[in-house]
Amino acid sequence: MDCRSLPTFLSLAIALSISSFACGQSDQAVLEGHAAASVVPNSPVVVKAAVAAPIAKLAAPSARDSMVARLIATLMPRNHVSSQNLNDEISQRALDLFVNSLDPMKLYFYQSDIDQFQRNANRIDDMIQAGDLSFGYEIFGRFIERVEQDVAIAQELLSGEFDFDREEQIITDPESAVYARNADEARDRWRRQIKYAMLDQKDEGKAGEEARELLRRRYARYAKRWRSTDSDDLLEMYLTSVTTAYDPHSTYMSPDSLDDFQILMSLNLDGIGAQLREKDGNTVVMRVIPGGAAARHGKLKTDDVIVSVGQGEEGELVDIVEMPLNDVVALIRGKAGSIVRLGVRPGGAGEVEVFRVQRDRIELEESAARGKVIEHKVGEAPSPALKLGYINLPSFYLDMEAARENKRDFRSSTRDVRKILDDFRAQDVDGVVLDLGTNGGGSLTEAINLTGLFIDRGPVVQVKNSDGSVQQYADEEAGTAWDGPLVVLTSKFSASASEIFAGAIRDYHRGIVVGDPATHGKGTVQTLMDLGQQLFRNNRANYGALKVTLQQFYLPDGESTQRTGVRADIVLPSITSKMDVGEADLKYALPNDRVQPAKHDHYNMVPPDLLGTLRKDSMERVAKEKEFGELLSRVELYVRQKENHSISLNEIEFIARRKELNAQKEEEEKELEAEAGTEEVFRDTFYNREVLNIAHDYIDGLRKQNLAIAR
Repeated sequence: MDCRSLPTFLSLAIALSISSFACGQSDQAVLEGHAAASVVPNSPVVVKAAVAAPIAKLAAPSARDSMVARLIATLMPRNHVSSQNLNDEISQRALDLFVNSLDPMKLYFYQSDIDQFQRNANRIDDMIQAGDLSFGYEIFGRFIERVEQDVAIAQELLSGEFDFDREEQIITDPESAVYARNADEARDRWRRQIKYAMLDQKDEGKAGEEARELLRRRYARYAKRWRSTDSDDLLEMYLTSVTTAYDPHSTYMSPDSLDDFQILMSLNLDGIGAQLREKDGNTVVMRVIPGGAAARHGKLKTDDVIVSVGQGEEGELVDIVEMPLNDVVALIRGKAGSIVRLGVRPGGAGEVEVFRVQRDRIELEESAARGKVIEHKVGEAPSPALKLGYINLPSFYLDMEAARENKRDFRSSTRDVRKILDDFRAQDVDGVVLDLGTNGGGSLTEAINLTGLFIDRGPVVQVKNSDGSVQQYADEEAGTAWDGPLVVLTSKFSASASEIFAGAIRDYHRGIVVGDPATHGKGTVQTLMDLGQQLFRNNRANYGALKVTLQQFYLPDGESTQRTGVRADIVLPSITSKMDVGEADLKYALPNDRVQPAKHDHYNMVPPDLLGTLRKDSMERVAKEKEFGELLSRVELYVRQKENHSISLNEIEFIARRKELNAQKEEEEKELEAEAGTEEVFRDTFYNREVLNIAHDYIDGLRKQNLAIAR
């Protein structure tokens, strides 16, 4: 996992908010997007959850670590689509990325530290090629020193008083922040930092000694977590800084991250079926997954606090208060059929109760395709109600291991969507809406196969290799699973495989795309190279994996989605469209270009005159809808707040600004809900109702032109 974008919580099923997982073997490439970028930070302090391990482990890199580094140095230039050598330019980028991954707000390092590091900025390539990781350890060692130093300052300052009437600011924009030049500047930076945190706690109803004690624990926990970083974590951070210097999606995955990726793609693991988050050092139940072991047990509830975990019937109950969430997850996971005991404070208060839960195989159904038939009518319009089949598809998933073993019942998004479409046809739906709004990508094979459910046959995507050659990947299977009206819902979070599907549907004129002005803009293909297999011709030894961008993909008409995304036919207002979460917002994203169009059929399912009418009617409804008006006001506020690079630490101004932050908070909650999943296939919101209105009008318009069936 890219340690610069750690999830805000982990699911016992899987960390659904991971934004940088990727790809399979070369014939099962996976496409994914960076949809988890932050908006406006609630606090300039960035907290890292690391796997606990004695700091002594970081005394020196192991021979195994050096071997991995040399292999990465060989594989990257050989396999990356750019064919760029590991050179001084990559070295400079890698240094900037590594330092930023540790200290994004420039809160810990001094400018003198950065100047010292810069003396070796052009040597990283040579050192990595030689398997020398000492420079990464040197930088990290200095960082730990600064963290210890600054946390000590913070604890001291927390015993003092603060002037909340004083007019001063704190910088919240990383690009605007600068490193402290000396100890006095660092101390003043921390005084403002703590003052900000105190105001933040006061806004949440905590003040005085309660707030101070909470912050003392927070800063101590922060230092403890960085101290407990193990060599695998550091190796992943350092080597990923080198690989992402080529492009944002090339990363080194540690053995643990590789295990998590395999769980993500197979949609199952052994555990209890609960989603957890960390809050002030406590492990809090965010949600119990329906159908999982905890749900069947019946006692574990949302907002319960887990304080201890025991293995089996008699294992010691281990105190997990202040334990990193990754470690808690590791303790609770286990073999299906085994017992785990949880010490729980129901609702976070009262006496601790011990719950005995039998672990089970968790099928991550909420990461899988789900469908629902909806009876829909457009307002008071005279047209009759229509049956709309709504499919929520969070990812393009494929159980690669089961598929390679030719198991008859292996899991895939295409198989699941086909079943849903079969059921829709049995219920005589009039049209289908496929929701890819939170779909960050997945298997390239699945993107092609899923497109084939809606077109007869033909090229779906074109792929350019590092030597400039272009290959076409086509749906070869004749026939369709659904040949009626199709609406594809997208957003700026729809990435990679989602963009291949939506772009092909658009190029074929097979259906209409509705949502944000454009999708995420990730137009590259990654493959996962198992390093154990590369080293020893077997993957029994887990050395982690290299995810490398080896190709760039293009739509049937020759246009790349890289940076620009897939444009919507009908645009709806949203805050997501204003977020800096697209490919073009990422450092060192590859450029956009074009290839020759591929020959393919054109379906007469998007008549230009009908599309113009649909846009006009939707705009009129949006203009009249009160909730859309409120949304537009929030969008305006969000843009205005995003442009502010500092926050006042005057209490009156701070509280007034906080009252204006509803747009940001609402969007953060929306992101969290999207990451965690939802029990609902279709959420009945004003936005989604307008999507159904457009689908209804689209079907009516096609029928009037005798085009409701694809030809």
